[in-house]
Formats: sequence, structure tokens, C-alpha cells
Amino acid sequence: MISRDIYVSYRALLQACRGVIPREDIPKIRFATEILTGNCRGVKTSGGLPVVNHAFNVARITAREMGLGTSSITAALIFQVWDAAKNQKTIIEEKLGKSTVKIVEGLAKINVIEPGTSPYQAEGFRKLILSLADDVRVILIKLSERLDLMRNLDNAGEREKLSLSSETYFLYAPLAHRLGLYNIKSELEDLSLKYLEPDQYEFISQKLKNTASSRNRLIREFSAPLKEQLVKYGFRFTIKSRTKSIHSILSKMKKQGVEFEEVYDIFAVRIIIDSEPENEKSDCWKVYSIITDIYQPNPSRLRDWISVPRSNGYESLHTTVVGPGGKWVEVQIRTKRMDEIAEKGLAAHFKYKGEKSDSALDQWLTKMRDILESSEKDESFIDQVKSGLYSDEVFVFTPKGDLRQLPAGSTVLDFAFDIHSDIGCTCVGAKVNGRNVTIRHILQNGDQVSVLTSRNQKPSHDWLSFVVTSKAKAKIKQALNEERSKAAAEGREILSRRLKNWKIPFSDTVIKKLLEHYQFRTAQDLYFNISTGKTDLLEIKSILTNTGKGEEAEPAHEVQLPLKHFEPEYTDYLVIDEKVEGLDYRLAKCCNPVFGDRIFGFVTISEGIKVHRTSCPNAQFLTARYPYRMVAAKWTQAKNIPSFRASVKITGIEEIGIVNRIADILAEYKITLRSFNYNMNDGMFEGLLQIMVPNNDVLQVIIKKITSIKGVLRAVRQDSEKAG
Repeated sequence: MISRDIYVSYRALLQACRGVIPREDIPKIRFATEILTGNCRGVKTSGGLPVVNHAFNVARITAREMGLGTSSITAALIFQVWDAAKNQKTIIEEKLGKSTVKIVEGLAKINVIEPGTSPYQAEGFRKLILSLADDVRVILIKLSERLDLMRNLDNAGEREKLSLSSETYFLYAPLAHRLGLYNIKSELEDLSLKYLEPDQYEFISQKLKNTASSRNRLIREFSAPLKEQLVKYGFRFTIKSRTKSIHSILSKMKKQGVEFEEVYDIFAVRIIIDSEPENEKSDCWKVYSIITDIYQPNPSRLRDWISVPRSNGYESLHTTVVGPGGKWVEVQIRTKRMDEIAEKGLAAHFKYKGEKSDSALDQWLTKMRDILESSEKDESFIDQVKSGLYSDEVFVFTPKGDLRQLPAGSTVLDFAFDIHSDIGCTCVGAKVNGRNVTIRHILQNGDQVSVLTSRNQKPSHDWLSFVVTSKAKAKIKQALNEERSKAAAEGREILSRRLKNWKIPFSDTVIKKLLEHYQFRTAQDLYFNISTGKTDLLEIKSILTNTGKGEEAEPAHEVQLPLKHFEPEYTDYLVIDEKVEGLDYRLAKCCNPVFGDRIFGFVTISEGIKVHRTSCPNAQFLTARYPYRMVAAKWTQAKNIPSFRASVKITGIEEIGIVNRIADILAEYKITLRSFNYNMNDGMFEGLLQIMVPNNDVLQVIIKKITSIKGVLRAVRQDSEKAG
């Protein structure tokens, strides 16, 4: 014998299912209800609502507001008691079908989030999003459950209210938005605001109640002439009105710094026409023409989401016109099909999928799955997904005229990664509407973008600070991790060779000692720092042999720069200055040492001593093969410092006058220019500068100045490719 409360809930559910499921499926609803009531043990939700009532509410939302079918509705009833009911899995499959059980198991897998354990349940939300790749109905039912929790949160504790509201506001409302569930998204935002900012919520709620009668009167006055004209032209239509959500009004007040009374589009009039699929677009524009014949439109407020639907599948034509009494009124024009998709989002989208199989929402789902495949299992995943959930779009074109949708604020680099990961990783700029721009350039609606690439380009960590798309962030992080792993492998090889040279065994004990000294978390961190020159190899030797680093004090006037790759073991000193006579040495052409560089000498067979920079590309090879031929070399302070040859490689985007600006910098510092070879190809600028500089400090200043020139992407000191 069931209670009257459960009977009333059951009848209300059947009422919600009318027109959604066939009559012959009603026994399945009854069976699922029996499973629910038979396994419920008086458990309550965090808001104090009995789980059996909560389950009926979720099933009702799933049917009425989501428009989902029998499998989803029965799954919504059962999953709350699945732990107790799964021993009946076989009979449930027989009565309700495998599809229902699959959905229930998907819900049970993600239904492990305990309110209050974390502001954002990263792993639970990740599992929820992952179900996109399996069965999207799991997400829709989970959103129904979250909506009912928020509707019945008044009796929850303060901690649960804040935790659930924060999670709902930052994760679930954006997810509803992206899946096209506008009504549910708006209600989730408003309910979150009710607990996060109760004073503001109550203030706006009261204002809306106080102005309801005047709004209704304005809507009647506004709609009357429209109805007359639409009937005249033979349209079958419905006119509705909707008031902006409390959250939307508050956001506009904050963003524009205005009071409630100054928010001019608090409500909108929606005109829904009955139109055949092939006539939808033209009929909507005809209605637009009728409206603007009666009321003056604001051209800057026209939004055409019929020609190019939003990425959540939303299609509608929006305009804002001057209504009775000089008040602004937003008008939304759409067909019945478009309205159903706008109201029921993803569920309705799939209902009509056969008509528009390449829709924007399908493209977004594909992109989201790509993100899931490349994301790490940590909370940074949330940041990546959030940026793809809740953003307006910009629409830009490739050179061939293909349309690309990106979040508002997207840069050239976001566009490049949207085309292909390899293009993104090698992007150095773009031509936007025929004008050269940098990778940081923010794209606007209607831009035509042609990406410029260079095989010398590599992703850098600062890219993460200005890209906004999830795909770009994921691919940059992936590339940086690969680059770090490669550098760490090189660092391990360097350390292994040096330890062998020092006759110290390469062992776990040695590595552990170094990790403890430098306080690195992993050996990879150590190897990476060795490869990039951040950890001094001589210091490592000192640590492992317990000897002081360098027993002879450095003269105060000597220039010491950070060691880049290695420093050879010194036994003698080669002093290079104007007083040295009869010493056969020359500067190596492979690295062109400059006064102030860290240097060493290498005894050659027929050319005397060659002086190399310690960061020379050949240094590792020479010290590994011929350590006995290494001698130390240091600069001494000289009164008349000679000039040294240096090469600087410059890459950038073609800009008028870029060569002149480089020449001006050289003239400013009285630098002798030996040669400057450059070429411009497809909007890219590449040059090799051969200059004479007095020391390394001046060279670094020159490089920094050149890098600051508009259009220059990179300026680096260039080594020769051959050994000197």
C-alpha cells in the first residue's frame, strides 16, 4: 500500500509524461516507481527532502523540461536507490531495457559528490563531462537532479548552501548554457544567487514584482499592432513575453554601473511562427521586416543566429526596437522548431539532428571530447572546460571563406590551434583582413584570418596567458610537457657523462643526494635544470666530492655570466688581453666569443688554441671526447677593448620601416655593422645581423632593443652551424 504523497507524485509524473512517451510505456514508469519505493530507506537529500520525492521531481523535470523519453525517465527514478536495487539488475533489464540500466550505471558512477568537500568537485564534474563521449542523457538527468536540489535548498545547512550554490553557479549553469538549456541555465543562476548574494537577489526580485503590472501593460500595447499585421500577411504565430533573469539583470547593473530602472531591456517579446523547414529563414526575415515597419529598430542590436547558429544549437533572430512610450523592447523571432531547441536544448537538438547534422552543437561536442582525451586528471581540467562552456562567440573566416566559431576574446593563436595543432604550435602571427598582426591579436566578428607559420617557432609558457580556448590551452601544455621531457633526457645524458668523467658512479644514491640538496621533487626536475643551465655542473661536482667550488678567487674586475651548459675542468689559465705576446690562439667561429662570455680553450692539432664559449654547441662534444685538451681561459680587464664579431638572428612580421628601426638602434650605440641579410616572404621577416660589439653586455642590450621593435617576434644570438 503506497502513501497518498507517493500516489500524488506518481500521478503528477504521468501528467508530465503525456505527449512525451507512448501510452504503452506507462507500465515501465509504474515498474520503476515500484523499484524506487521498494528500496527507499527514508534517506533525505542535503536540503532535507525525502529521496523518493526528490526522485519523482527529477523524473518530472527530465520529462517536462528536458523532453527526454522513457529510458531517461525510468533511469531518473531508479538511480537514487541503485545501490540497493542493483541486485535486481537482470529483472530491471528485462522490464525496462539495457538502455535504462546503462544510464543508471552512468549516473551512479558520477553520483559520488559529497557537498562541502570542495568548492568545485573537479573529479566528479570531470566524470560527468566524460559521459558526453558515452551517453549525453546522463548529463541531462544530472542537470535535472541539480535543479531539484537547488529548488529545495532552503532547509540545508549554511555550508551545504554555499558549496552547492558555488558549484552550481560556476559549473552546472555554464554546462546548461552550453547544452542550449536556456531556461534551466537561468534558473540555476538565479537560485545560486539566492544563496550567494541574498540581499541583491531579494532587492531585484522585489523590484520585478513591483513593476510587473506596468510591464504587462506595455507588452499588450506593443503586441497589438504586431498581431494585426502578422494576421494580415497570413502567418500562424504565437506571441510570448519573458522577463530577464535576476542574475542577468544584476550582471548588467554591475557591468554598466547602472540602477535597476536604467536597465532598458528587462523583458523581451518572443514571436514564434509556424513555418516549413525550407521557409524558416525567409519567414523570420519577413516578420523582422513587419516589426521594423511599425517600430524603429536599433541597428547595432541586430543579432542573426539563424544564418550562423550559436555553438549550443541556439537559432533566433534578435532585434531591439523603440516601443510605446519611447521604451526599448527586445524582440526575438524564431520558428517552432527553433523555439523547442531553445527551450529543451540538447534533447530537442538531437530530435532534429537529421535536418542539420553538421550543426554547431555537434562541432562543440566533438571539440569537448578532444579536450577530454588530452586533459590531465586534475583540477586544471575545470579551467579548460569552463572556458569552453560559458562564452559568447565570434565568427571569423579562413582565407577560403570557411566559417569558424570561437569564444569571444579569442586571439590569432586560438584560431591557429582551432585549424590544427601543428599550425598552432608554429604560428608566429597572421594577416587579418590583409593586415599583419601578432599572435596576441584579439579577433572580431567577420575577420578574415590567414595564419603565418615558421618551423623555428615553438610554444612558450607565456602563450597560456593570452589564449582562451580549451583546445589551445590543452595543446600548449602538451607541447611544453613534451619539450620539458626532451630537455630532461638531454640533461640526464649530460650528467651521466660528467659523472663518468669525474669517476663517480651514476646511482640512485647520487641522484637522491642532489634532489635533497636542491629540494627538487623529481629527478626530471634536476635533469631539466641541468639541460637549461640553471644548475651548475661544477656545483654538482662540489656537492658530490665535498670540495669547495673553485679554490682560486675570481678577480673583482672579471665579468661572470650564468653558466649555460657546462664548465670545463681547469688546470691552467689562458689569459687573453693586449699584453699577451707569442701565444697562438684564435676565437672559434662556431660560437664567436665576445668579451664577457664564459669561455674555455681547446688545444687543436694544427691551429693552436681555439677559444670557445662555455655554451658553444660543440662544447659538450669536445669535453666528452677530449677532456685532456681543455684549458681554462678568462678575460682580463683591458683599457682598449677590441670589438668582437657577433651574429643576431631576427624573425618577425613584415612591417614598413622595420629595417630602418634596426639600423637606428645600431647607430644609437655606435655599433659597427658588418652585414645584414634579410628576406621577406608571405608576410614574414627573417634577417641575420653581423655586428661588432665591445662586450656581451652591450650585445644583450642590442638584442633586447631589437626585440622591442614593433613586428619583431624574436631576436637571438646566433651560433655558426659548423665547428670552428
